[in-house]
Amino acid sequence: MPLASNPLTDLRTPVRTPIIPVSPRFVGEAQTLDLEAICVFAALGFFLDQDSYYKEVKALRPAHTYDTYPKPVGTPWFTWHYEPRDITLRQAVNEFTDLFEAIIDEQTGSANVILPLSGGLDSRTQAAALAYLKKDVHAFGYRFERGLDETYYSSQIARRCGFAFENWVVPKGYLWSEVDRLATITGCYSEFTHPRQMAFLDRYAALGEVFSVGHWGDVLFDDMHVPDDLAFDDQVSALLRKIVKPGGLELARALWQAWAQPGHFDDYLRERITALLHAIPIPHSANARIRAFKSLYWATRWTAVNLAIFQSVRPVTAPYFDDRMCQFICTVPEKWLAGRQIQVEYVKRRSPELARVPWQEHRPFNLYTYRWNKMPYQLPYVAWWKLKSKWSKSKLIQRNWELQFCGEENELRLRAVLFDQSTLSMWMPEELVAEYLQRFSHQSKREYSHAISILLTLAMAIKQYRVPAS
Repeated sequence: MPLASNPLTDLRTPVRTPIIPVSPRFVGEAQTLDLEAICVFAALGFFLDQDSYYKEVKALRPAHTYDTYPKPVGTPWFTWHYEPRDITLRQAVNEFTDLFEAIIDEQTGSANVILPLSGGLDSRTQAAALAYLKKDVHAFGYRFERGLDETYYSSQIARRCGFAFENWVVPKGYLWSEVDRLATITGCYSEFTHPRQMAFLDRYAALGEVFSVGHWGDVLFDDMHVPDDLAFDDQVSALLRKIVKPGGLELARALWQAWAQPGHFDDYLRERITALLHAIPIPHSANARIRAFKSLYWATRWTAVNLAIFQSVRPVTAPYFDDRMCQFICTVPEKWLAGRQIQVEYVKRRSPELARVPWQEHRPFNLYTYRWNKMPYQLPYVAWWKLKSKWSKSKLIQRNWELQFCGEENELRLRAVLFDQSTLSMWMPEELVAEYLQRFSHQSKREYSHAISILLTLAMAIKQYRVPAS
């Protein structure tokens, strides 16, 4: 259901939202642009809490029950918490095994499963479970044109599981033929440089009947890389470092000033993050509290938005989004969540052959040897990689924005959207847009790529919503 054209407007029947919804839902009638919320979107790449493009339109909160209309005020039926049990790692893996496989079995049933595969750990745990459950799976993976061959690892995973596999290459400039569809599918609630799955939208339906995606396993089953006794103010600072995008804060400040918003954006953002984090009743574990924040706001307002691309083709199932998985995580000691231990042990248990495939994040090491990914053990691989990069005839593409915004043809298409007189100039001064294009072109493409993507997303949002700035 496209978010742009079909916000939820009727709550005459009760609505119970999941702990991590696969699809954001909205209530309210659009009237006035929420410029503060849009500034936050510029900084983070996602809208925060119940925010939308409009002051009157609110996202339904996760894990709430909504009984009445029209006020979007719900009652929480679940609150993130941390109540660790005295269990061993083996017990934790046993419980995860039973729960994970039960969820996947229920979600997929007898359907032919479409499995997005990478060289990471989340989709590998799914592959292990789906193979063990003897599901009919058609997997796919993709890599960037002139980029690292990520499908090298995913194809090995598929082969060892006996899955059919599609190897796709994300072509340069694919975004421009898909940007209108992407804007409609996501409602422009996520910026446009990340969803490379859009390049293959018309190919998924032939692969199967239901998607099984591994999103959010890397957040639930890892620590947040902070001391667990970190003071609250330092938790806020650490969280801001995690969620604010490079160049995002600078663009948000510029928009805040251009729209003559009162006070300072930095203060506004920190106050909002502080209030939301403080409301999470986990006082004694900084890692659990930050994980809960990310699950409440980042998963719901960014990850789930991009899942709409898959949902526009086939139903999407997400085992790590399941309510039972979230409830389970609240009871697992942080010492067993840290370092992805539970997922690693699960794959080793279910499929030793699968565990021997290199883990892309720790290449060339696998799930048995990844702890050697440090000096001096990684020295031969580092030396080989440097030699390969040195003698390569072309620059290695590592990020989606390099395919979409770099090069003469891409720049022409980008400018055509940004300087369309019927769109962006309605919301902000053209000189601001021109300044960020100049910075991207002549100062640092990497630093300003997020800002360019946000400006593009806002330009497309204006076409979707057609409401001038107030």
